[in-house]
Amino acid sequence: MSEMKFLGNEFYRAIIMLLLPYLVCPLPKEYNQGRTTYIVHMDKSHMPAVFEDHQEWFSSSLKSASSSAQMMYVYSSAIHGFSTSLTDEEAKTMARQTGIVRLIPETRYELHTTRTPDFLGLGNSERFLPTSTSQSDVIIGLLDTGVWPELKSFDDTGLGPVPGTWKGECEAGTNFTSSNCNRKLIGARYFYKGYEATLGPIDETMESKSPRDDDGHGTHTSSTAAGSAISGANLFGFAPGTARGMAEHARIAAYKACWMGGCFATDILAAMEKAIDDGVDILSMSIGGSITDYSRDIVAVGAFTAMTKGIFVSCSAGNAGPDSGTLSNVAPWITTIGAGTLDRDFPANVILGDGKNFTGASLYSGKPLPRSLMSLVYAGTNASSSMTEGNLCMGDSLNPRYVSGKIVVCDRGGNSRVEKGLVVKKAGGKGMILANTEAYGEELVADAHLIPAASIGQKAGDWIKKYISSTSNPKATIGFSGTQLGVEPSPVVAAFSSRGPNPITPEILKPDLIAPGVNILAGWTGRVGPTALETDTRHVSFNIISGTSMSCPHVSGLAALVKAAHPQWSPSAIKSALMTTAYTVYKNGKMILDIATGLPATPFAYGAGHVDPVAALDPGLVYDATVDDYLDFLCALNYSSELIKHTTNQEYSCSSKMTYSIGDLNYPSFSVALETSTGKRGSNAVKTVKYIRTVTNVGTPATYKASVSSYTKAVKVTVEPNFLSFSKLQEKKSFTVTISAISMPSGTASFDHLTWSDGKHTVTSPIAYTWT
Repeated sequence: MSEMKFLGNEFYRAIIMLLLPYLVCPLPKEYNQGRTTYIVHMDKSHMPAVFEDHQEWFSSSLKSASSSAQMMYVYSSAIHGFSTSLTDEEAKTMARQTGIVRLIPETRYELHTTRTPDFLGLGNSERFLPTSTSQSDVIIGLLDTGVWPELKSFDDTGLGPVPGTWKGECEAGTNFTSSNCNRKLIGARYFYKGYEATLGPIDETMESKSPRDDDGHGTHTSSTAAGSAISGANLFGFAPGTARGMAEHARIAAYKACWMGGCFATDILAAMEKAIDDGVDILSMSIGGSITDYSRDIVAVGAFTAMTKGIFVSCSAGNAGPDSGTLSNVAPWITTIGAGTLDRDFPANVILGDGKNFTGASLYSGKPLPRSLMSLVYAGTNASSSMTEGNLCMGDSLNPRYVSGKIVVCDRGGNSRVEKGLVVKKAGGKGMILANTEAYGEELVADAHLIPAASIGQKAGDWIKKYISSTSNPKATIGFSGTQLGVEPSPVVAAFSSRGPNPITPEILKPDLIAPGVNILAGWTGRVGPTALETDTRHVSFNIISGTSMSCPHVSGLAALVKAAHPQWSPSAIKSALMTTAYTVYKNGKMILDIATGLPATPFAYGAGHVDPVAALDPGLVYDATVDDYLDFLCALNYSSELIKHTTNQEYSCSSKMTYSIGDLNYPSFSVALETSTGKRGSNAVKTVKYIRTVTNVGTPATYKASVSSYTKAVKVTVEPNFLSFSKLQEKKSFTVTISAISMPSGTASFDHLTWSDGKHTVTSPIAYTWT
């Protein structure tokens, strides 16, 4: 299921929200006739000397457990092992063999522009950007639903030869040949064995068994990250302009591991491994699920190996907001991206018979409604007698007797937003007002409706329903205003964007950043219409959709720009540059807002802030981290050597002579868990914690001074030393942050910022405090 479907089909969204804790649990064996698919993680150091190579050893181990099972994938980079399907008894036999690290049951993951370059400051700052030549040396791998290669976003005009570091291929398959690749789209692969082992053969009448993208999600993300510049881009006249990716000269490699039935761990791991071996520099993955341990999360496991190879991994935070603790992809070696809005809207005006006028959003492009007012009804009071939730405009829920010829108010939720309009149309309705309920607040997501329709916020929806019930002849009409630029305030955090705190390790602040993820225009598949509904026969080259799936490739492309400017930087240095230069206030000095509450957002919603790519090219200082730093982080989590091997595919033993601290990971942000207690005399106890951080000078020699915001009066923060003087590039300096907190009511959270400044650079880290 694609991100577009995940957000656009409210019925599926509701089901997914209910099932989220189980989405990445082992799938039931009934899907595969009594067999379960496993990733068999092997310890390469245990291979008996009688075998000439590891694949021979894998094959022998499998035959010892099963006479009929076949290896699906052999893994040698991300982990050491293979995948196969086994009965319960065969799995038990396999698990008892020497050299088996773990059997990991198959798990399912879900898939979580013309304006954004200017909005991000790239359009007016080209002189600061790395050259097109250096950009073209960077390869972005996108693990998604594939690619629609004929799209002009993948035109290779002006690009030189493919980088010599590239070792990938352009795999042929259904409706896809090796000639579909070029100097822009330099590689394309597809991975389906895990899918078919679980759900059976791919229905090739519905989707291509090849890298071709029949869904649209993968084409949208890849063109967002690095699409070539295309003038005249738009969706039905909306959002007109030149569409280009964040790193428009970078190369693209597509790895199709997601299908209509979902994305499966065996296929994901195989795709990640190929991307690593092929030589990508950036790996972008707009997928995720709910997993409670890094060692069981295949995305985290594969990302660790990618990080050790110098690959920057960017992942979407998820679309389960605004509830707290709903994040995906929270491993510290992954850059986790939430979603914000642009300064662009697609306004639609709802005019009532009482003179009230409400502004909503719509991408409707057909014949408009008459200017004269029409009869208005609420679906909740005019549903078919057999429907208990007629307010949602579910299929066949509306009584034509009451809605024919009228505008119908439908509540959001339960089924696709666009599908509601079709239900209204089938019952004879002429237009639709889609009203947010409390779960969606004031968030407006524009849709390419098939009838005249507008989405409105909860407050407007409540007023309109009240108006309908207050008069015997309610009337309304809907007008459409095209594209509006310069909308303020912007950005605001999207309501759907998943929130912290980090559900696995609260001491690591997540998400890391937010980037544009609402109403994003980018390339689209030629297979389905913009709504992906079977009844939508329209075909477009560009589509406007929303989700953290859209914000993730923005950061992937921006990371490619930083990589092009600083090819020697590690993934953690690139992450640091993006985080410490992010902004949290508007130009007027006010804090970025959260659309879910209408109040200032917090680092649990935006992490370090909204990405600022031009500033990230020259951050001044970076918080770098080595592979050993992350291994020590796992030691601080009390991971055994065996569990570390599960997670990292590396041999590492935690020293009994060392005291490991999660907070000492050299991370560009701070998340502080504080305990409160009351002494015998009723006095508040003080909790003190210390963090050691090291920064590396990547700018001109300078002296930096530390300052800490004083938003949280109950906490005292000291930084020692308070000044750091650098005399050369790559010089490192360490400092200690001491946080002393007075007791506060349990269950609260507050926030500060630590900033190092030399007068030119500001290197800022958020600090989140939680009291328990």
